[in-house]
Amino acid sequence: MRVIAGKFRSRTLKALPGLATRPTYDRLKETLFNVLGELQGAVFIDLFAGTGSIGIEALSRGAVQVYFVESNPKAARLIRDNLAALGIAEGFEILQLPAAKALCQLDARKLRCNYCFLDPPYQMQGAYQEALRVLAASDLLAEDAIIIAEHDKHFDPGNGMDALKRYRLLRQGESALSFYARGSVGGADEAKLPHQPN
Repeated sequence: MRVIAGKFRSRTLKALPGLATRPTYDRLKETLFNVLGELQGAVFIDLFAGTGSIGIEALSRGAVQVYFVESNPKAARLIRDNLAALGIAEGFEILQLPAAKALCQLDARKLRCNYCFLDPPYQMQGAYQEALRVLAASDLLAEDAIIIAEHDKHFDPGNGMDALKRYRLLRQGESALSFYARGSVGGADEAKLPHQPN
């Protein structure tokens, strides 16, 4: 597992043995960040962060602050180790909390994020709707914020929650990425969405 691009390009990251953290594989990660485009100055939330691979990629590509949310103590320690190995000492916070609780805590701090990535263990299917529900009800999202859910291609996390609507679904191998934003494709917010290559 490696950093794809940016400041820490080609640097390797450690993963926990077994499937406990199921890292996003490189090709899917590359697709994700190609869709998101420029991250310079962005605030990024990495829910169910696992190894921290996605959040570290965001930092490598210019995100100014990344919040790693991971309730598993071993995985949270691994994120710290991966950050330390890359010499990253600032621009991040690790919240060792369940995802919904962490989101509520960040909302209470008046945080505004530009991107939120969620990748719960695939068997935790209810975690997708719970996270989307909390995000939709919070003030966490900047006006043009994008939420991305990684999931099994055979599972549909839904078309959205309240004002959050899915505007794109990408399938790659056995995995898929669902992209959500306020409004819907064809609506007033479409121009605010990131460039979407074919």
